[in-house]
Amino acid sequence: MLVLGLVAIVALNRTGTPLANPNLRDTPSAQDAPAPLRSGGAGAPASASNPSATGPQKILKLADHPILQDPNAGLQNRVCTLPTWQSTQAGAEAFFTAASKCLDGAWGPFLQTYHLPFTPPALHFPTGASFETECGTIQVGIATAAYYCENNLYVPFRGLQTDQYGNNPGVYLALIAHEYGHHVQEVAGLMDAAWQKIYEAGQNSPAGLEMSRRKELQAQCFSGMFLGAHVDQGGTVTRDMYNKAWNDQETRGDNTSRSHDHGTNAHYASWWRAGATSNRIADCNTFAAPSSQVS
Repeated sequence: MLVLGLVAIVALNRTGTPLANPNLRDTPSAQDAPAPLRSGGAGAPASASNPSATGPQKILKLADHPILQDPNAGLQNRVCTLPTWQSTQAGAEAFFTAASKCLDGAWGPFLQTYHLPFTPPALHFPTGASFETECGTIQVGIATAAYYCENNLYVPFRGLQTDQYGNNPGVYLALIAHEYGHHVQEVAGLMDAAWQKIYEAGQNSPAGLEMSRRKELQAQCFSGMFLGAHVDQGGTVTRDMYNKAWNDQETRGDNTSRSHDHGTNAHYASWWRAGATSNRIADCNTFAAPSSQVS
C-alpha cells in the first residue's frame, strides 16, 4: 500500500469553558504561544480494498456510511483508568498504553455492532530521531507528536514537547484519541473511501483539500466523543482533563499551521466539541456537512 502522511495540529489554549455537559449515554442500535503540538499521519492507500473475501468487510462509503446513520448511536459511558501523567519516556508509554486500551474498549464493540473488521492498532514508541513505517521514514519533531499508518499508531516521546505542554494529560489524551479516530475510519472503510475521492480530485486541488479536511475534522469529532463518554465515570478522566482538552482545541487547525487540509481553528474546535457534547456519531458526519462548515 502506498501511503502518505497528513498532520493534525494540537496546540494549548487555557481559556474558555465548555458549553454543555458531554456525559452521554447510548450504544449503537443495529510565539506568545508554544509551537503547535502536532499529531500525524492517516494512511493513504493507493487503491481501496476489503481485507478479505470472507468475514466482516469494510464499507467504502462516506456520508451514507451505516455507522453515521443512527441519530441515537454513541459510545458507551465507560470507566477509563489512566496512570498519572509523567513527562518521561516510561511515563508517556504507560499513559498511552492505558489510553489505547480504553480506546479499544470504547470503539471495538461499537464497530463490531456494525459487523466491521475491527482489530486494535499496534502501538509503538519510537525513541530515535526518525522511525520507519509503511508510510516511509518519519522524522521526529514538532510536526510528529503521534502518527497513524496502516493499523499502527506511533507515539515518539521526543515529539510531545513536554517541556512546553507539561502536566496536561487531557491534551495528550485528546491527541491520541484523534489519531485513534483515524483507525476507526480505517476499520470502517471511511478512510479508503475518502482517499479515493482525494486521488480522483488531486491531493492539492480544492476538492482534494476539502475531502482531507472532512476526514481530519471527523477524527476531531471522534476524539471529542471519546473524552465526553469517559469523563466523570469513576475512572481517572477528570472534569479538569476534559476542560483542558476542550479549551485546547481553539488554537489548532489551518490558521495555526498555515495549511489548508485540516480546517480552520474554529472548525477544528467546533467539531471536537460537537462530539464531546452530544456523544452521537451522527453528529460527526463531516462528509454530509456543507462546505462552509469544513473550510
